[in-house]
Amino acid sequence: MAARAVARGLAERAGSALRGGSRRLRHLWRASLAFRVVVVTMLLGLLVLSAVGTYLYGSIAQGLVDGRQKIAADDSLVLARDAQRQFDATDKTESVATLTQMATDLAKGYTQNARSERRYVVITRADSNSRPFVIPPVETSSVGLRYIPATLRQAVSTAPGRQHLQVATVTENGDEVSAVIVGQPIEIPVAGTYGIYFIYPMQREREIISLIGQTFLLGGAALIVLIGIIAFVVTRLVADPVRRAARVAERFADGHLGERMRAKGEDDLARLGNSFNAMATSIQQQIAQLENLSRVQQRFVSDVSHELRTPLTTIRMAGELIHDARSSFDPAVARSAELLRGELDRFESLLSDLLEISRFDAGAASLEVEATDLGACVDRVVASLAPLAERRGSTIAVREPPGLVVAEMDSRRIERILRNLVSNAIEHGDGRPIEVSLGSNDSAVAVTVRDHGVGLRPGEAALVFTRFWRADPARARTTGGTGLGLAISLEDARLHAGRLEAWGAPGEGSCFRLTLPRHAEGAIVSSPLPLNPLGAARSDHRLGPASPPRTSPPDPPPGGRAATVGSATAPAAAADRQP
Repeated sequence: MAARAVARGLAERAGSALRGGSRRLRHLWRASLAFRVVVVTMLLGLLVLSAVGTYLYGSIAQGLVDGRQKIAADDSLVLARDAQRQFDATDKTESVATLTQMATDLAKGYTQNARSERRYVVITRADSNSRPFVIPPVETSSVGLRYIPATLRQAVSTAPGRQHLQVATVTENGDEVSAVIVGQPIEIPVAGTYGIYFIYPMQREREIISLIGQTFLLGGAALIVLIGIIAFVVTRLVADPVRRAARVAERFADGHLGERMRAKGEDDLARLGNSFNAMATSIQQQIAQLENLSRVQQRFVSDVSHELRTPLTTIRMAGELIHDARSSFDPAVARSAELLRGELDRFESLLSDLLEISRFDAGAASLEVEATDLGACVDRVVASLAPLAERRGSTIAVREPPGLVVAEMDSRRIERILRNLVSNAIEHGDGRPIEVSLGSNDSAVAVTVRDHGVGLRPGEAALVFTRFWRADPARARTTGGTGLGLAISLEDARLHAGRLEAWGAPGEGSCFRLTLPRHAEGAIVSSPLPLNPLGAARSDHRLGPASPPRTSPPDPPPGGRAATVGSATAPAAAADRQP
């Protein structure tokens, strides 16, 4: 059991190491142009060298074999003619023993056993010979008659007067080696037709072929490495300027508009550098012009907004006097005084929003951060909007988890965000219930405002935070929105390093979610509340149930707070998604 556990552990470690190496190689393949070029070049070089090497190796080997066969054929022809001449001139035909001895002496004389050139001789009776005078087979070594192929012996017997050649494998000193075997018929007096066979082992050719093969392998490996080095050097010559250009482009994108590429020479890379520098200069000039135009525009908006403060104050004072004295006016004039006061309120609100937007654009907005209970902010917002909810016929249900939902934030700005979201839900909720939910986790706190009104069409969720955007510009605002509320709310959320998101569907209403980090320097890992209420359960285990409708926010119950505001329902609709 212990051995199996150790083996399993080793196998797991080996598998983990292989997977890690594979991941690193894949990352290197994706990230490094030089690595890809070198690998591809070496693989292509390996394929080409393998094909060329195989062809050359086969051609050289075949040439050596063909040369050996020609030499063997010429040599054996001379020796066979000499043997035939000696048999024709002999007078030792009185007995089998004398002829056998002569054949043995001839075979031994023709045998050659030098280190680089060896030759063995076999003399044996032809298959077609039927004379009674029989000489036994003559062999000069262990490489003898048993290595003569039957097809070669048959060819010698059936086709006299010519040479026959065949390549076969023989065993020499315990080593198998290819050999050229040449057979030719001879006539022995009294004994008739015999075949004389010369065996030429190709040991030297095999050594030469082996040496050539090793040379090809070593030379090919060295050449592949050299090709890889050359490819790496060439790739670096191209990739390094491109890499430097990428770094310059990254720094340029980060705002270092003075970054430029070094361009030397007149080659393609130098032209690329000059073109990039010209493009960067043009972009820098255009950005400078746009920044100047933006500063002028921001200054104009700020100056106009501030300058409007004084006449607006005067008009406000005059309007208040007229409004207070409206009871003594004709009904039409009294109604005009009321309309004047309402429009002054809208004008003042628009002016305040423009000033706030100008501060965001100028980067002058700042936070006054302190640890605050988000639930208390929600309660104050709900309480302040209770009269509006009652007029619109909506109820507001607040669901909060037990305990406090504390985060480091600027409570003034967060309440402004919540006021925009809740008033927006009242405006477009069609008099249906509105749900405000709070949640928290280890990294963030969140609040969602859900209405059941007209909802949002596809693509409008990303547009609701655009300044002055309206889903239906033809419809009038009924609660006096400026069209900048959600844009300011988005900027407030970004100041807190938070997120403000929107979801909506036609006929299903809409849902806005504000997510804030618990700590001012922290990061949001995940939001504790879902954005899409249709894709999650309507109630979460962290949230308490809503209490029955009430006309004002109740006192917090033990373990959590739940409040609703307003009663009854009344038809109302508006397609504009800005407060």
